[in-house]
Amino acid sequence: MTRERGLEGPPPEERETPAGRRNTQGIRIDPEVEATHEPRRTVISALVEHEPGVLSDVSGLFSRRQFNIESLTVGPTEDESRARITLVVEEPDPGIEQIKKQLRKLIPVVSVRELEPDAMRRELALIKVESDRPDQVAAVASMYDAKTVDSCPATATFEITGARQKIDAAIETFEQFGIREISRTGTTALARGTDETTGPSPAEATESTADEANHEPYQPADDD
Repeated sequence: MTRERGLEGPPPEERETPAGRRNTQGIRIDPEVEATHEPRRTVISALVEHEPGVLSDVSGLFSRRQFNIESLTVGPTEDESRARITLVVEEPDPGIEQIKKQLRKLIPVVSVRELEPDAMRRELALIKVESDRPDQVAAVASMYDAKTVDSCPATATFEITGARQKIDAAIETFEQFGIREISRTGTTALARGTDETTGPSPAEATESTADEANHEPYQPADDD
């Protein structure tokens, strides 16, 4: 009697095939890993030591990691030894998490937090426009609560403070008169009420506790 050789089970054509593509080496690619994450815009606030070179360290991190940074502002706080860096980023969720983790690894960084969607966000813009139609220009400026900071027969320059959407709308409206120059500060932000801007949110506090339980020695960002 002849004994059949081979693996036990159904023939190859009847076996189940795992879902997902395979790479050039024939290895299956996990659909979850391959899934595309849509980018979202968010604000990250970092409290740092107020010392020379901090901004260079932070901007160098973004350059190395090729993060999509929409704006970055930095300035002193109520504590003379600390400064606040406010970042507006547009990245998929894995990228946003990486930004926060990499920032926390920088030695001058005291704390990092992603702000809630209802955080107070403000931007300042200076807009220099043609003033051939002064009455109409003034009407638009009044519409957006703009403050006149300079005026001459040829141009008028306005200061506008508010959310990014308000600044964008004002610029679009002023375009009908002709815009000569624009300068924008980028977004600065604070958490609402008694919530501390650079204190951890409830979710991040839980995450931080888990990270401490699995603490690893500090490694410079370049070595990651």
